Amino acid sequence: MQQKPFTSSVQQTQTNKCLLCRGVKLLCGRSRCPVLVKFHARDKIRPLIDTMKMGGASPPSVFIGRIGYPKVSIGPMIPPLMGDTSIIDSPEQWMEKSIDDIVNFRSMLVRGKFTANVHDVESHNKIISYTRELALSKNSVFAEALFEKKPRGRIAFYDEVQPHGPSAPLKRFDISNPKYDFHIEKAFYDTDLRSNEAVFRLYKDGVAVSKIQKAFSVGAFGVGKHRRFVPTRWSITAVDSNIGKQLMSKTKEFPWLNEFRVYMFNQFDNRWVILMMPSEWQYELIEAWYPNTTWNQYGSDVAIYNSYEFNDGRTTYAEIGGCYYAARLAVNETLHKEKRQAAVVILREAHPGYIMPIGVWNVRESVRRTLQQPYTSFQTLSESLASIGQNLSIPLSRWIKISALLKNRLYQRRLEDFIM
Repeated sequence: MQQKPFTSSVQQTQTNKCLLCRGVKLLCGRSRCPVLVKFHARDKIRPLIDTMKMGGASPPSVFIGRIGYPKVSIGPMIPPLMGDTSIIDSPEQWMEKSIDDIVNFRSMLVRGKFTANVHDVESHNKIISYTRELALSKNSVFAEALFEKKPRGRIAFYDEVQPHGPSAPLKRFDISNPKYDFHIEKAFYDTDLRSNEAVFRLYKDGVAVSKIQKAFSVGAFGVGKHRRFVPTRWSITAVDSNIGKQLMSKTKEFPWLNEFRVYMFNQFDNRWVILMMPSEWQYELIEAWYPNTTWNQYGSDVAIYNSYEFNDGRTTYAEIGGCYYAARLAVNETLHKEKRQAAVVILREAHPGYIMPIGVWNVRESVRRTLQQPYTSFQTLSESLASIGQNLSIPLSRWIKISALLKNRLYQRRLEDFIM
């Protein structure tokens, strides 16, 4: 007798809600139905990709999978559009877009898949070499793909990577005259330059973080014999962590901030508050997810969790994941520009209007944007916290209870406490 697949009572309850709601009653508590948002985006693109041969201008965009490592799926992402499609893969330009905008144009990206060993970065196979060339390109590149079958599948949304649309195995793939980004090309041909040095040099040269991440994923940097493909998820966090760490080493040499600062910003129904305190470098990211948000779909109360580091850093991967390193990069950018160091606590409230994950870029760019806002200056921590408490929905006591840095600052005696 065949066993039925296991479905938890919690999942079943959620499914029943969807059946009863059908996107109209919003029984899940969200302000809009994420199922319908994805469906409408997919419905628009379906007639354009109902084919085994497709051509279009890649933004440029590639995707390196992680399943089956070290043998992974690599390949281009191509929309059935011509012209300048760069906005589709330029998250630095997405802060003025709505979630619907992001879903719509990202759903157009059809992912071609070809299995390759991560060590085969120098392969003469055209699919492999063209995928790499695409990742190094500066502008949109015309690409043509012949698939083994018609692209199918759901629109994929993760917190680690930008969304993308259906996929299909590649049979043949061709591109026309890509023009490399000059800075990336220089790093690519320097096979004696270590990858971390290449990444930071490109960042200092003004190359967008998302472009560096793309080139990093196709093994474009590093000492020749050590180059390899890096799954897109891993490459995003690796580049954010690398840049943030190198900025942070310099941040620790700067004089302390001489005031308490509070920055605030709202975007995509996420409320961001950043507190900077006069101190040696310390850092913490605290995220609070309301019920019926992506990472708290079945909870009945707000879920709060954190990751942090004191001045000596951390030795384990952050519990929050890639968001931690994306936000740390953005914070150190600001401190580096001001030539100051501080203890920084980032508070994020994700409300039900944030109906689906749209990528780690959202954290990096939201923190960047928050730190571009006019800040409020205070002389004491208590004044700063009072202001924060007035601008967040969750009681201040809950933030303090989970925060390592705030508890340390409030309850740990410091040397300056004994100076008259």
